[in-house]
Amino acid sequence: MQEFLKPFKALSDETRLRILSIVVQRECCVCEVMQVLDISQSRASRNLGILEGAGFLKSRREGAWVYYSLRDDPGTNFAAALAKMTGDFSVSYPIFREDRIRLNNAVRMGRVCVEKPRRRRQTNHKIRQLWGADGG
Repeated sequence: MQEFLKPFKALSDETRLRILSIVVQRECCVCEVMQVLDISQSRASRNLGILEGAGFLKSRREGAWVYYSLRDDPGTNFAAALAKMTGDFSVSYPIFREDRIRLNNAVRMGRVCVEKPRRRRQTNHKIRQLWGADGG
């Protein structure tokens, strides 16, 4: 039963639906997903891994690059059918259309992908500004 539920659980998250919607268009690397969805590298990788584990995606490594595409082997017809249906359905939502436009402008950057700054660091920086460098 868990194998049957896994694809549905993977689709229960907006980020994963958005990722699936762009990967339906073409093969993507992690840095393209980061740019299109404006998310960190760790969040993109985690969600790509969940989609891969649920049978939606396959990955291939080429040097420093990892490319993700829809899985199309016969053993995963159920997930492939869900992915296609999700991609077709997403056309009617503005956020998915905007993601597809951003995908056309995304650049494959490889290892030089820069993570978004963490909020914690920004908060600590603001606290230091308010209270001075010594914290008091």
